Amino acid sequence: MSCSFSVDGVDVTVDDDGGSLLDALRDHLGKRAPKDGCSPQGQCGCCTVLVDGAPRVACVTPARRVAGRRVTTLDGMDPAERAGWAERFCATGASQCGFCTPGIIVRLAALEAKGVGPDDEAAVERSLAAHLCRCTGWRTIVEAFALGADEAATRNAGRDLDAAAQRATLEGGAAQHVGPEVALGRAGFADDTAPDDALVALRSVDGDWVVAESLAEARARSGKRQGRRTTEALAHPIALPEGDWAATLRTTWVEPAYLEPDASWCAPGGEPASPLANGGAFGGKVASGVGAVARRLADEHGRPVRVLSTREDTVRLGPKRPPVAGGADASGHGVLRVARTPGVEEAVARVAPGLRVEAVDVVGPRTSLALRAAGWAEAAVLVAAATGASEIVAPGGGVAEAEVGPDGLRVRVRCGDPLDEVVLRSYCIGAAHMALGWVTSEGLVVDGSGEVHDLTIRSFGVLRAADTPPVAVDIEPSSSAPVNGSDAVFAAVALAVWRAQGLPGSWPTGRAVSA
Repeated sequence: MSCSFSVDGVDVTVDDDGGSLLDALRDHLGKRAPKDGCSPQGQCGCCTVLVDGAPRVACVTPARRVAGRRVTTLDGMDPAERAGWAERFCATGASQCGFCTPGIIVRLAALEAKGVGPDDEAAVERSLAAHLCRCTGWRTIVEAFALGADEAATRNAGRDLDAAAQRATLEGGAAQHVGPEVALGRAGFADDTAPDDALVALRSVDGDWVVAESLAEARARSGKRQGRRTTEALAHPIALPEGDWAATLRTTWVEPAYLEPDASWCAPGGEPASPLANGGAFGGKVASGVGAVARRLADEHGRPVRVLSTREDTVRLGPKRPPVAGGADASGHGVLRVARTPGVEEAVARVAPGLRVEAVDVVGPRTSLALRAAGWAEAAVLVAAATGASEIVAPGGGVAEAEVGPDGLRVRVRCGDPLDEVVLRSYCIGAAHMALGWVTSEGLVVDGSGEVHDLTIRSFGVLRAADTPPVAVDIEPSSSAPVNGSDAVFAAVALAVWRAQGLPGSWPTGRAVSA
């Protein structure tokens, strides 16, 4: 059986093996603009394409359903229109790593083609409900829709994009490129660069790696565990220390939720492709083992091998920030119990020397301090809440303060030479969005045996565009050496939102931003 349709203006025929349109596009036709962030959950929007002009999520659209129809990927859009979107996203900082933005641009282009005007933020936010972006905090994407392509190109022409890349690398924790092409998904993601004849390796349900000639075959042999969202109640794994505290805080498991699942490929005897690609996933991939697996399997099989993590495996096996439970008095002294994680005592001592750290053995996913501000942000926020302070000083020297007002969030940041204010602002807004979700809505159910039960993108509790308030960022000018600023913003916004809510003792609070 075969299936014929048009892709980017070219008639194609693929084997009808029951696979998805995304499988056909990426693995049979070599179309790399649509990305696989959650397949086949259909919840992240990274694989969005147009089918007869209407946006469709390709990973849950059977290929046979588009027989005789017209499919358009981002790469098949009118070149001038595509270039205009790239300029718009670059000019506002609406793309950082660039993994989710090809699908977002496809959807926004369809929205614009329907006649939606540049000032209709509500319509843009509704359309973004089909997507997840962890980096940008949505507001810069809404701004990109409102910005004209010519004005965007003019703005970009006056920027030093090398300096912008330096700022992005400081904020993201890994080498990063900045430019219009990033928003088009052309930042060199590992699975986009793998050779067409590479074998495919997936982790099976028993933990071994299954190697096959195709992704479809590897999935069939791996016994893929399909994602689900549990109905069980969220729990906090660590008990509060006893004491007369001015403020107490308990956190639970949260998912970093970076959009590109860990991936690598390697040729026999070669160097594996880095899973970091264009950005550091906010520390979530620092210790990723997929590169070493790709090298080992390539040497074993004598052929290039692609190693892919499913979204479910990324959630089950990826690192989490350590949960905490602590109390502090008005002088900043207290106790912070934290899931045992190497280096956490030192991290806390750098920002909250008055807290005594008690490392606790907790059954659950592995923890890491490589994740954004892990360990020290919890300590800094707890002590600031107890003492009445509002300014957060990060270990690296960045300083931030935030407040919640009737018009949204206002953030002040000082982090040395801004290098590029567009990129710095984008990272600060993204950090604010992450902090908002951390305090109000994000959490993973982990059972008593340590098994994660929330395995779908939508079960993480990440705030959507319509639920994210405006974020104003004031960047203090400085000629001193540039340092990371967005991690301090992350902690400062968490403090401001928590304080506006009356300092409830457990996160997520389940409350609106300023409730």
